[in-house]
Amino acid sequence: MTFRGQRIGAVFAGLSLLAGAACIAQAAPGDGLETAGEAVAGIRDAETLGFVADRGARATYVTSVCTGSLVLAAAGLLRGYKATSHWAARDLLAAGGAEPVDARVVIDRNRVTGAGVSAGLDFGLKLVAMMRDEAYAKSVQLLAEHAPEPPFRAGTPAEGGPQITAPLAAMFTAFRRDAAAAVAAAAGRAR
Repeated sequence: MTFRGQRIGAVFAGLSLLAGAACIAQAAPGDGLETAGEAVAGIRDAETLGFVADRGARATYVTSVCTGSLVLAAAGLLRGYKATSHWAARDLLAAGGAEPVDARVVIDRNRVTGAGVSAGLDFGLKLVAMMRDEAYAKSVQLLAEHAPEPPFRAGTPAEGGPQITAPLAAMFTAFRRDAAAAVAAAAGRAR
C-alpha cells in the first residue's frame, strides 16, 4: 500500500506507518489516527494535513505523542479539546484552538495526547486500557517491564530548573518560530 507515492513501512493493529512521512496514520477510515514527529513539515504539507484532517474526523480515537499534537491542532482536530505536547511546544497548541495542559498524558473525550517521547509508553498503556481494559494494559506494562526509575529528576522544565532548561529552550527557538507560524497559518485555513 502507498500514500503520497510512498510505501507504507509497517502495519500493526489497523494503524499504518508512513515511511518518511510526517505522521503515523491509518490509511483507511476506521478506528484510530496517530500523529508523531516532523510536525512542521507535516503542517506545511497541505496533502498530509488534509489526510490527517479527513481521517481524524472519522476516527474513533485521535491521538498523538510529542509534537504530533501540533499536526492535529493545525488540522483543526484539537479545537475545543484539552491536549499536551513536548514542553517546548505545548503552548503552541492554543493557535489551533486546543487548551494546552501540562501533563504527560491528556485524555479529552476521544482525543489522547502524550507529552515528550518518554511519555509515549504511559500514553500507550492508557490507550490500551481505553481500548481493551485495565487488566490487559497492566499485563502489557509488565510484558514491557515498564517500571521507570530515572537516574535524575530533570524530566520537566520545573525539575530541571533554569540552568538545565534555558540552553535546551534556546535550541528550540527556530523550531518554535517555524511551528508557531505553520500552526497559525494551517489553523486559519482549517476554519
